Amino acid sequence: QVQLVESGGGLVQAGGSLRLSCAASGRTFNPYTMGWFRQAPGKEREFVAGISRRGSTTNYADSVKGRFTISRDDARNMVYLQMNSLKPEDTAVYYCATKILGDVPGTTRSDYNYWGQGTQVTVSS
Repeated sequence: QVQLVESGGGLVQAGGSLRLSCAASGRTFNPYTMGWFRQAPGKEREFVAGISRRGSTTNYADSVKGRFTISRDDARNMVYLQMNSLKPEDTAVYYCATKILGDVPGTTRSDYNYWGQGTQVTVSS
């Protein structure tokens, strides 16, 4: 079992920045592939960014490439999402997720096994 807790969400103006954090606990003796997803009201949950177990591979949704950066600190069991140049369309609940098997950061919900409760990000225009 892995527990994930997101933090760092909030209200920010367009063009601003936020840094989301995800604290992992439980079966953390092995680092896992991690991902960030988001879900806006009335929309499906969508992939945002992923990072492999050792951080050697990252991937991003086209909509956030060049603006968001995913990183990890395995010594602290933390994963981060640095979000710059935020846009109103980035408004959503952001979720951290863990993929137990495999080293490729998947881009679909079914790739991931454990999820946090989410943190709200609101970008005003």
